[in-house]
Amino acid sequence: MAAIYLHKKRKKRLEEGHPWVYRSEIERVEGEPSPGGLVAVHRHDGAYLATGYYNEASQLTVRIVSYEPLEAMAREWFAAKLLRCKELRERFVPDARSYRLVYGEADFLPGLIVDKFEETLVVQVLTLGMEMAREALVAALVEVMQPAGIYERSDVSVRELEGLEKRKGVLYGDCPQHVTIRENGLLLEVDIVDGQKTGYFFDQRENRAAIAPLMLGWGARSGIRTVEQLLDDGTVKKVPVNKSGQEVTFPYWDGATVLECFSHTGSFTLHACGYGAKKVTCLDISEHAVESARRNVMLNGFGDRVEFVVADAFAYLREQVRGQEERETRGQADRRKMDTSVKMAGKGRTWDVVILDPPAFAKTRSAVEGACRGYKDINLHGMKLVNEGGYLVTASCSYHMKPDLFLETIHAAAQDAGKTLRLIEFRGAGKDHPRILGVDEGHYLKFAIFEVTTRR
Repeated sequence: MAAIYLHKKRKKRLEEGHPWVYRSEIERVEGEPSPGGLVAVHRHDGAYLATGYYNEASQLTVRIVSYEPLEAMAREWFAAKLLRCKELRERFVPDARSYRLVYGEADFLPGLIVDKFEETLVVQVLTLGMEMAREALVAALVEVMQPAGIYERSDVSVRELEGLEKRKGVLYGDCPQHVTIRENGLLLEVDIVDGQKTGYFFDQRENRAAIAPLMLGWGARSGIRTVEQLLDDGTVKKVPVNKSGQEVTFPYWDGATVLECFSHTGSFTLHACGYGAKKVTCLDISEHAVESARRNVMLNGFGDRVEFVVADAFAYLREQVRGQEERETRGQADRRKMDTSVKMAGKGRTWDVVILDPPAFAKTRSAVEGACRGYKDINLHGMKLVNEGGYLVTASCSYHMKPDLFLETIHAAAQDAGKTLRLIEFRGAGKDHPRILGVDEGHYLKFAIFEVTTRR
């Protein structure tokens, strides 16, 4: 087997558990490593460190797959790795039949993503090394998971950095385009062929469940209270009544009003309804995404509580804030001269809970400054639309947007908006997205719940 030797004065990242070797860290290469083939990695003094697959065309020249000598990434080797992945998910997400089975480097299988949607697997092969081992990988997936079908979604631009073409299609068995899964007791239809990435984002499973406490406890703001009513059989029943003492028959009288921006498949909308929301506005710029959300809402019987909006989230939030400000100005008509006959430019709606789950704004380090402006903009306008004492739920999946910077950006938005934010919860990705300490690239998702009040 060919071998590489690392520079003496390099940073000891590999010894600290990081699975990547950059071209600049390599002092010399012995033998003739084949593209995508395995190489032994040694310190400058010859001590063996690990084995990884090699791609001279990539700045990430070696990706580690074993810390013991390994001759080949054969079916048996893949099967052992996949079995460990399966056992971890069954331990930590035991009630889920759909989850992320393989999370690349965090599962010691760099360049590989596998999502399980019921009996169908969706695979992303991102690197040359994994591409060369495709046949053994598919055979091992069939052996360990016994799926009905395996579909490939390697139609991502990162493959081009490895000298690979994009590709997608059936690898094994029967793969329907739409697969219905269950998450936190809710049904979702996933488009594995044309949906974003593999079709669905499992990383927010636990975060979506975390909004449950925000959905109830709002009826009192409308003057609704519960009273005890004596029934004919002698039992006592609690009944909601309005300010006039009349019984309220709407079953979701205590629920929140919710706005979800960047809805994709409508997953937060579904959870909001499932946890008792009164009314949800589900918004995305993509008609395809909104149609997917609509099908999922109907699938769960929530159609009477959800309105769908196809719009740019930035523009929509600004429009509502503008309308809100106009309404406040018109409220001062008795104190200042103005023409109230002119139609208002914006509607000025507000909600009890505003949810912002945008796509990554910073895909490179150089894009961070622009991303900060984007995150500040949506959060500033989003928190202005939260009813007093309501909640802002906000997330970032940009790895280059570090957690401290994310919170600093939201804090700056709060200062400009005249709001005080109280952090209730701060979370990362779910349990089927483990993270190896020292590999910061895996720590990409930030999710926060804030209580929003106005500074007096």
